[in-house]
Amino acid sequence: MWRGLYIAASGMITETKHTDMIANNLANASTTGFKRDDMAIREFEPMLLRRINDHSADTEVTSFKGFRIDGNRAPRVGTLGLGSAVDEIATDHLQGAMQTTGNTYDFAISGEGYFVIDTPQGARYTRDGSFYRAANGQLQNVRGQAVLSAQGRPITIPQEAVSVSVASDGRIYADGRQIAQMGFVQFDAPNAVVKQGDNLYRAQEGARPTQATGVIEQGMLEASNTSVVTEMVELINNYRVYEAGSRAVQSQDAILDKAVNDVGRSSG
Repeated sequence: MWRGLYIAASGMITETKHTDMIANNLANASTTGFKRDDMAIREFEPMLLRRINDHSADTEVTSFKGFRIDGNRAPRVGTLGLGSAVDEIATDHLQGAMQTTGNTYDFAISGEGYFVIDTPQGARYTRDGSFYRAANGQLQNVRGQAVLSAQGRPITIPQEAVSVSVASDGRIYADGRQIAQMGFVQFDAPNAVVKQGDNLYRAQEGARPTQATGVIEQGMLEASNTSVVTEMVELINNYRVYEAGSRAVQSQDAILDKAVNDVGRSSG
């Protein structure tokens, strides 16, 4: 009976974490360049159940004319699940929809690639290309962090520049003259980068960035790849699973209550 409580509770804890993940996806449905998360759930190693004290006569269904099923071992009843846990929360790097803004300093990435951002923790990576030119001429993101060039230095747009254009590979031109090469990188595997927060990614230990093969589109932004409808359907299904776990806990609690109060009283 105690095992039943733990099994149901582990499922409820898992679904609570699942709900938190879905809520985060929904909260960022309008965040530029956001990539939704997905959860993999694993089952604890199940327990093999066998019948015990099964030494009845040959007329039993588990034996025939002196021959027992599975030799002298008790016959199997089946397996008992022991609950579940979160195995992994992985990021879905599916391409988001392209939205035209017409803003000179808005950039979307089509295909593989990340922009490089300077943060107090070092270089970080993002798909959010919503930038602006600061008062000092630096190209920065909405949090005031500098966008880095391919050489790892902040990109500065000349104050006198009238026309600024960016080529598909990240070359930046001011009035027709190249002034910088935007940092535009990718990694060998999607899991080489992990979310840090603020729509930024950090590279895993040992991961090495290379020149991106994607294309930079100026005057556009990449929308979040979160589907509100899909997430809401998953949230409803998740609620039903959690509710089933809750009912299982209540049932186990009622059985324990009866065992303690009724059976215990009669034994006394």
